[in-house]
Amino acid sequence: MRLIQHKKEAYWFYWYLSNFYDKFVNPLFWTARMRDESLELAQLDHRQLKVIDVGSGTGFTTQGIVSQIDATNVTCVDQSPHQMAKAKRKADLQGCTFQLGDAENIPFPTDQFDRYVSAGSIEYWPDPQQGVAESYRVIKPGGVALLIGPLEPENALGRWAANTWMLFPKDQEYRDWYAKAGFTDIQVRYIRPQWFRGKAEYGLAIAARKHQAGISPAANATPLTSAPEEEMSLGRRLQLFWRILVGSAAGFIFIPAALIGYVRQAFDPKQDIPEKYREGLNGYQIGVLLVIALVIGGLLWWIFD
Repeated sequence: MRLIQHKKEAYWFYWYLSNFYDKFVNPLFWTARMRDESLELAQLDHRQLKVIDVGSGTGFTTQGIVSQIDATNVTCVDQSPHQMAKAKRKADLQGCTFQLGDAENIPFPTDQFDRYVSAGSIEYWPDPQQGVAESYRVIKPGGVALLIGPLEPENALGRWAANTWMLFPKDQEYRDWYAKAGFTDIQVRYIRPQWFRGKAEYGLAIAARKHQAGISPAANATPLTSAPEEEMSLGRRLQLFWRILVGSAAGFIFIPAALIGYVRQAFDPKQDIPEKYREGLNGYQIGVLLVIALVIGGLLWWIFD
């Protein structure tokens, strides 16, 4: 598995990332337009539908959901109390139910919800097939499950960084997981931020329908139970530290690429993009870009002086 594709590593990774996630990460890699286009596949066509948002994080995707569904009918599940604390403070999410929990062992009964949504969470699942099987289990017959995630990059450097950092599945893997879980009427939509200029696809949203009550045929044979707290020996603590350190470094390689992409995009026409979806750098991102420029300039001055 990838370095951050472990529950404990993901927990501590988001402990520090939650402090700047909405200001820095989402605006670069998971934008409002990507979110809203993806949510169309969830068929949120009635405000009284019961929706579960798994891996809800700081609530950015949930905010898109509650623009179409009454907040009192939305349940947010995430394993990170730090991310969830940010979501709970958002005014438009007051009324949502918040529950700490595991995407591969969702703490709700079978056939409970009308819709399942999960965005940007599969990257950290140790067992993606079990996570998809859980999405099948918790929705009612006739319900729709929507999963949104990244795709493996096409270039060698990006692929190495992605596969060092966390799970970037292949297109066919998403389709296979859904088919094996028992879903039918599978639909896929490809998504990308405006800065991305690659020929291959950036990410996808996949949705499908559950037609029979009960658990998924791909579910684990034995019922899942809450795992005991992992014993943190000195060796395990050191392993945790280096995985987060190296994994984070690999992940941060994508940030300069996105920042530079947005600078280049600033000179492109945007007439075909609705005003509310026009993307650009915010003050925090501009600050980081200036720091990167100063560091590079300082290194060049030191080398050639």
